[in-house]
Amino acid sequence: MRKLFYSALIGLVLFEILNVYFIMPMPGSQQMNSIGLAYFLYSWRWIFRSIFCMLILVSFLKTSWKRKWIPIVVLVVLSPVIYAINFKMSADHMFLQTNKLVMADASANKVETSRLVIGVTKNGFAKAYPVQFLGYHHQVLDSLNGEPIIVTYCTVCRTGRVYQPIVNGKYETFRLVGMDHFNAMFEDATTKSWWRQVNGDAIAGKLKGEHLPEFFSTQTSLADWLQLHPNSLIMQPNAVDSTNYVSSDYENGTSSNTLTGTDSLSWKDKSWVVGVKVNRQTKAYDWNQLVAKRIINDQIGGVPVLIMIAADNKSFFAFERNADTDVFSLRSDTLIQSSSQYHLDGTAMGAYASLKKIPAYQEFWHSWRTFNPETKVY
Repeated sequence: MRKLFYSALIGLVLFEILNVYFIMPMPGSQQMNSIGLAYFLYSWRWIFRSIFCMLILVSFLKTSWKRKWIPIVVLVVLSPVIYAINFKMSADHMFLQTNKLVMADASANKVETSRLVIGVTKNGFAKAYPVQFLGYHHQVLDSLNGEPIIVTYCTVCRTGRVYQPIVNGKYETFRLVGMDHFNAMFEDATTKSWWRQVNGDAIAGKLKGEHLPEFFSTQTSLADWLQLHPNSLIMQPNAVDSTNYVSSDYENGTSSNTLTGTDSLSWKDKSWVVGVKVNRQTKAYDWNQLVAKRIINDQIGGVPVLIMIAADNKSFFAFERNADTDVFSLRSDTLIQSSSQYHLDGTAMGAYASLKKIPAYQEFWHSWRTFNPETKVY
């Protein structure tokens, strides 16, 4: 029975470690295709815990201990360790959701205009969510012109996405549960399915294979966003969470953190790319090359496109071109094609059609190629 006691104790410890290992950035864990095993362990965690605890209790009571204080000390020492692993170190306890979302217009804004934001618009309404806040919270639930949205960001992938949090026809809430292949995962409150931040796919649980509808978003500096949308509301800092917000070093690419730092060279794991989607075709553009060229006229899946970066070297946009012969240039943050001129967001400056926006995301190269394995490279 003594062997059973120690075997059950070791089994419990190993289970608790594995339960966290597969969904947190630990050595080797994020390179594995282990989401099925991770979800199984997590879903049945209380059954496993109950079995191990029952075996520990029964073997402890039925064993004749010469020094009964030894197993008691072992249990006392391990209990807080197990508690810390599962609660203090759990993703939703390390990165808390904001308990009070405060929005302000430009006149009351306290966010530096040089900071990056994820911006959304609908029917003349506009909102901006600073990356410095999103990087800590990972998700912000809000609404835009009456439509619910969930604004997400993954610092380890360096990319933001906005979705409609509608699952099975109803509004859903989510919690951060961990990561898979270095991308944040969320768990919905109703079915406990796990959803991937980078593409809105349910990858485990009852709703595996389902997809959250994406809401078009743009990453720019706050200064450029307000120039395009002067009446926009901006998410404001929360004094409670301010010490956890993402630093400007991260946004500027000067952070030395192993998980979130940037490689200044091109096409390295932590290099920046702009990933563009046209229909089901994807293509990656090197950030360094884009900064050097300012504008790229290209094709994706036979569709003429242009990708450009503003003078602040932060704000970027992608559009469809009407024809491959329509070659655009950029002058003082104004897009020019023949006699036509457009604002940064593709809005026409004259009595002609505005440019059609297409999804474009700044992302670490390792993330874009992992979740877009058939991507082309410019």
